Amino acid sequence: MQPLKQFIAGAAVAALVGLSATAKAGPAGYADPYGADSYDFARVTEVTPVYTDVEVHTPRTQCRDEQVMYREPASPAGTLVGGLIGAAVGNSLGGHGHRGRYHHGGHRGGATVAGAVVGALVGSQISRANAQTYYTTESRCRVVDEFSLRRELVGYDVRYRYNGQVYLTRTDYHPGDRIRVRVAVSPAP
Repeated sequence: MQPLKQFIAGAAVAALVGLSATAKAGPAGYADPYGADSYDFARVTEVTPVYTDVEVHTPRTQCRDEQVMYREPASPAGTLVGGLIGAAVGNSLGGHGHRGRYHHGGHRGGATVAGAVVGALVGSQISRANAQTYYTTESRCRVVDEFSLRRELVGYDVRYRYNGQVYLTRTDYHPGDRIRVRVAVSPAP
């Protein structure tokens, strides 16, 4: 008897579910009184692409050739010779007008050092002035920012007709010759 009871219970449940689905859907042409939406298609009458200009920043290396002057380094011999000559001149000038080598003021040693320094500076300047000069061409590069405008498609303005009315919307795709629309149905007051 158990299998018969299970079969009857299953059949009763199936009948109730079927009845419930029919009651919810209602008869053909029945409209939900709570404003349920449905979908339909409308005829597209015009599609206009919409663009925007976007500024694009591109770093670019820009190079140009420049003529550059180089001078050979100063000869150390000129500095050395100038220092020796300056020391000799300072030594000889430091001794005049004084009591010879036994003078306690130390002017001869100071004059010798000062003469050596001045002579080295003069010798270096002369050596630098006489140094060879030459020119060469070198490429100088720098990064510059280049800006340009690029047009980007942002969507489509779509004009369509549904039930005698004309509507306009923007989509991110080209709809073709028809567009899917949502139709809301609600009871009139």
